[in-house]
Formats: sequence, C-alpha cells, structure tokens
Amino acid sequence: MSHLVKMENGQSQTIQEMLGCIERYNPDHLKTLESYVQDQAKNNTYDLEANLAVLKLYQFNPHMLNFDITYTILLKSLTSLPHTDFVMAKCLLLPQQMKDENVQTIIDLADILERADFTLFWQRAEVNRNMFRHIAGFHDSIRKFVSHVVGTTFQTIRKDLLKELLGGIEDSTLESWIKRNGWKNQGQGLVIVAMQDDKIKTKNITEKIEFDNVGALMAQCL
Repeated sequence: MSHLVKMENGQSQTIQEMLGCIERYNPDHLKTLESYVQDQAKNNTYDLEANLAVLKLYQFNPHMLNFDITYTILLKSLTSLPHTDFVMAKCLLLPQQMKDENVQTIIDLADILERADFTLFWQRAEVNRNMFRHIAGFHDSIRKFVSHVVGTTFQTIRKDLLKELLGGIEDSTLESWIKRNGWKNQGQGLVIVAMQDDKIKTKNITEKIEFDNVGALMAQCL
C-alpha cells in the first residue's frame, strides 16, 4: 500500500520524500506514519527511518502518544538484529513510555537476545505471544538472528540443541533452516555449521624495513 502525505499547498509526497525535508516534524503527518507502521507489521516490511520519525514526533507532541504503535516499532526493531535499531528506538522513548509495563517487557526481551540466551527468550516469547501476534514474520526474523549467532559461534552443534535455540521447531522446519544457512548434517545428531579454524587461523606477517629508513634513527641512539 502506497502512503501519500498531504502538504499544506495541496500537493502530495511519498513518505520517503517527506522524511527528507522539514515536513518530517509536522504532527499533521503522524496518523499517516502510524498507519505506515501498522502496514509494516502486517506485510513484513521495515522502514527504520520512518519509525524513528514517529518516535521523534511523540517526543515533540507527547499528547499524541500511541502506546500500541510504540510497541510495534520496538518489536519491529528487534527483527533487525544484530543491527542496533532497537538501541536507537529506545533512546527516543519518553519517560512515560519507559515506565510502561509492555515497553519494559520488550526491553527485557531485547536484553535476553543480546545475551544470546535464546532458550529463555522463547520461553518469555511464549508467555507474551499476544504482544507480537500481529507482526508477520516475527519468529522467523528472530530465528535468522539466532542463526547468525550460531554461525559465528559453532563449528558443529547438536541437532537437539539447535532445535531448542531456534524455538523448539519441528524436524522438518529444522532441515529447512539447515539448508537455508548452508549448513550440513554430519550424522550422529550433529550439524556442521562452519569451519571456524579458517576464520581464526594465524598468519605469518613479514615486514621489510630498508636500512636507509632506520639509519638516521640508529645514529641518534649512538
């Protein structure tokens, strides 16, 4: 769905055009931006700049604060991990937003993800599943982040542990994620993730220094 913003001169701009000018601070456009946030949740799309603009408008116009939109923006920013979008969004929150129980729950979920305590995350996510039920692709976005962490941490991993880290998924779904990430089944319940030795292998560095370059320095030391 295309969102157009009506200007005072009667002309229309796209949201991207509006965000590139002073009109991004016009509270008259807030409803359009909030609708855009809802569309992102519904259609599994993401626009960080537009979402941060909404939070900035809340800062300037706290009487227009919408907590449901705030939750959606924060949860959508979690789907972009390991990028720092959540930190940027959190920095724009008003005191009344920070005191909100649901906001604190989302912040706790973010902290758990940053600690890579994925088993605990899925437990908390199940308890609070109604909070992000309206966000299409939320679980798979988190699984993509989990896969990123697994891929940079493990050489091999047990299948049962991998299933747990990915949220207790079924065997068929696990095979899909193994294929998606380019991993391989090794047998005996193990999955080959990556050969980390290739990434951390030490290298011999040979540095050539001409005598003329150090001759003057050596003369000063005599």
